[in-house]
Amino acid sequence: MNQETRSDPTLAAFRKSIDNIDAALIHMLAERFRITQAVGEYKAKTDLPPADPGREERQIKRLRALAEEADLDPEFSEKFIRFVIDEVIRHHHRAQMQSQ
Repeated sequence: MNQETRSDPTLAAFRKSIDNIDAALIHMLAERFRITQAVGEYKAKTDLPPADPGREERQIKRLRALAEEADLDPEFSEKFIRFVIDEVIRHHHRAQMQSQ
């Protein structure tokens, strides 16, 4: 704890909550990537394409709606999930190259 948070317990409590949420996000992303890695391996093994643009668009639409319900900027949520999806597709391409 630094001097600022030592002297301000409210700020310290907020930051502790933020740190806990950040840790949960990292663990959730790690689990998501473990599952999508398995999907990529399955797609490579069964000769399915690494990307599914129709599913991606449905997911983005669904997550934008969830963001609006949660009072989160839907533009931000789309940028975030697009970043994740692009990384997953990159992993799926790599899995395909390794299976050839």
